[in-house]
Amino acid sequence: MAEPIIRVEGLKWKYEGSRDWVLKGVDLEIHQGEFVGIVGPNDSGKTTLAMSLNGLVPNNYPGVMEGRVVVDGMDTREHSVAEIAESVGFVFPDPESQFLSMTVEEEVVFALENRGLPREEIEERMWWALELTNIPEDYLEKPPYELSGGEKQRVAIASVLAMRPKIIVLDEPTSMLDPIGKTEVIEVLTEMKRRYNATVIVIEHRLEDIAPLADKMVLVYRGTIPKVAPPREFFQDVDFLLEHDVFPPDVMVLANELRRRGLYDGPVPMTVDEAESIVRGILGRR
Repeated sequence: MAEPIIRVEGLKWKYEGSRDWVLKGVDLEIHQGEFVGIVGPNDSGKTTLAMSLNGLVPNNYPGVMEGRVVVDGMDTREHSVAEIAESVGFVFPDPESQFLSMTVEEEVVFALENRGLPREEIEERMWWALELTNIPEDYLEKPPYELSGGEKQRVAIASVLAMRPKIIVLDEPTSMLDPIGKTEVIEVLTEMKRRYNATVIVIEHRLEDIAPLADKMVLVYRGTIPKVAPPREFFQDVDFLLEHDVFPPDVMVLANELRRRGLYDGPVPMTVDEAESIVRGILGRR
């Protein structure tokens, strides 16, 4: 197998002034082109792990680090956040926290202009990113702050996509959105999975949306990673996930209850259609 684009080895981290380790010896490998879903309860260390992948930890936060993180060949302790940003794009939960410009167009091209790219290339990348995130042309002159929550997050994603990083990390991109905004962002993630061969890492609570997209699921719990597996394997032990404060989609919980009652002995479904097929099969036998 090819060398992983991300390798986390024995990573321990605690913030300055804290007695407790946030991460407690984490090991993780992620390969080029994988779509990875990271899940776990609040305060489990997910965001700290995410920030370790773009160098914010340890470079921008005082604290104590043990172990090693290598991203696209760069040890995060030996390279600056700016250097790592050439390979890693980061999308925060609150898109407004990363807006720097007065219009959507300026926001999407800001980093490209700072890189000194030719105007023709900047325009080509901008239109490509806008099309991928389904942002219409008439939004270009709008201030980002006037957009809906879902639209703001799509602009934030477009500004990262325009840089064409090898790796994109999204930290709970739907956590601050209403249902419409969440649907818009999930549609963008689906399109990214289909058309853009980057490594995409998403921290997300909406497991029913991420599970069908992911190549690999990662459980973070109390600063450790007790489980890493492809989605179908990851969700088979529903009781294990519940014990670790992760709540699988309802279709999986339903199938688990059917198994508990002896009505079903197959794998848990990944979609509503699969669950419907299971229930129809049970009803057909009665």
